[in-house]
Amino acid sequence: MRSKTIKEGIERLPHRALLYATGIPKSEMGKPFIGVATSFTDLIPGHIGMRDLERFIEKGVHTGGGYPFFFGIPGVCDGIAMGHSGMHYSLASRELIADMVETVAEAHQLDGLVLLTNCDKITPGMLMAAGRLNIPSIVVTAGPMFSGHYKGRRLNLTSDTFEAVGKFKKGLIKKEELDVLEMCACPGAGSCQGMYTANTMACVTEALGMSLEGCATALAVSSKKRRIAFQSGSRVVELVKKNITPRKIMNRKAFENAIMVDLALGGSTNTVLHIPAIANDAGIKLPLEIFDRLARTTPHIANMLPGGPNYMEDLDYAGGIPAMLKRLKPKLKDNITVSGKSIAQIADEAEILNDDVIRPIGKAHHKEGGIAILKGNLACRGAVVKQSAVSKETMRFEGTAIVFNSEEDALKAILAGKVKPGNVVVIRYEGPKGGPGMREMLAPTAAIAGMGLSESVALVTDGRFSGGTRGPCIGHISPEAMEGGTLAIVKNKDIIRIDIPGRKLNVALTDREINKRLQTWKKPAPKIQKGYLARYARLVSSADEGAIMK
Repeated sequence: MRSKTIKEGIERLPHRALLYATGIPKSEMGKPFIGVATSFTDLIPGHIGMRDLERFIEKGVHTGGGYPFFFGIPGVCDGIAMGHSGMHYSLASRELIADMVETVAEAHQLDGLVLLTNCDKITPGMLMAAGRLNIPSIVVTAGPMFSGHYKGRRLNLTSDTFEAVGKFKKGLIKKEELDVLEMCACPGAGSCQGMYTANTMACVTEALGMSLEGCATALAVSSKKRRIAFQSGSRVVELVKKNITPRKIMNRKAFENAIMVDLALGGSTNTVLHIPAIANDAGIKLPLEIFDRLARTTPHIANMLPGGPNYMEDLDYAGGIPAMLKRLKPKLKDNITVSGKSIAQIADEAEILNDDVIRPIGKAHHKEGGIAILKGNLACRGAVVKQSAVSKETMRFEGTAIVFNSEEDALKAILAGKVKPGNVVVIRYEGPKGGPGMREMLAPTAAIAGMGLSESVALVTDGRFSGGTRGPCIGHISPEAMEGGTLAIVKNKDIIRIDIPGRKLNVALTDREINKRLQTWKKPAPKIQKGYLARYARLVSSADEGAIMK
């Protein structure tokens, strides 16, 4: 056990004295020391229920023969941080989370980890730490929120709050309904109800093999989730005893399996940042092109919010990720998981309980998976679109650019009615370096949808999107404007052509004209020049590399 470093030998008498000061009995000193990294906070709906899960994890660790030590990890609620300066910190917090888990685990020589997480950047940050540390680890995602209800219809965060703002501005709903929606859309604990980033990452985690089967979709505050928390606490002790480490699970096969499950679910485009970042810390390089290669042969079989009608509760009741594995089994590569079962065994034991929610391969919603990678003179290193949330009519789109140098300016123009059908909204200087922090653009995209423009207006940005975004919205443009990418020299009324089936993204300019404009372009001063974000901007890589810190 690693913990012998701090608890055995005469020279470790002071260390033991400090450990005994925590209250640990002598009888427990020889057991594996299990760190429980908990991201509980009162600030995030997805995390407010974690105090309950902490109790069950603790019971499980004791039952399994370990001794648990809890330590705190911070989190950002992307929904609350959306649309203002707070969103600069969201993606950047992923690196802090990974660093903090690494720091505590190494400083105290913990034998194993239970990673209690749920929301957007916290889950990938913890998985990055697991890959980096490579000590036995298991992830417990705290679960999705139940749907809201109003006048007989189900509600969810994106269409019933963010998009409702645009509907109200357009006069489509009254103030009274708006007031009701803000009270009813999010009824309690849990991550937001659709296949947004938090839930996508929970599904990716289970498909990777890093959480127990059923964990991703088991609803927050459910007894099922409590049992999974208990079993995870018990299981991590077994992982320590058998020395089953994250890199033995998170290999190339596991990442490809997870990407295929993500594509079949129509998951958030943020996975194109997070999965390569996790793989990087696990010692594996995943090029951007792998998403597109797998998307060509992985059908979209679960039509989840925001592009489809199904909520996370529907996916859970249909059999969850084990049922998805069963559908996709012929395409997957067998691999071990933290449960002790292989991917093939989990798939074989699973039951598909609803063929409408998890469709047979032959009745897929789309022949291709949910994410596509576009390239062209506007994104020579790539850009990302959630094609499963784009209508057939807008899979190819040509329009005139209307250019903004910040999300705030774009949102004001959209809500003021300055964006017209046939426009391509360009939002630049919002990439990893330019933002800094690569803010999500849910407020502008939801406003476009709410105002009834999602079929007639496109959006391109070097920023990124919430999993709640739908329509022809292209993000992650690389190289970003701050790096002198073509996006930096686009002007109002330039023609932009989007061809998702052809995987093309171009501005109708000759190479000569692009080079001429770039010669006169001047790099703007950083938006933020002090503190963590200034350091982050100097060290962060491009979006096509996962926006990792170097």
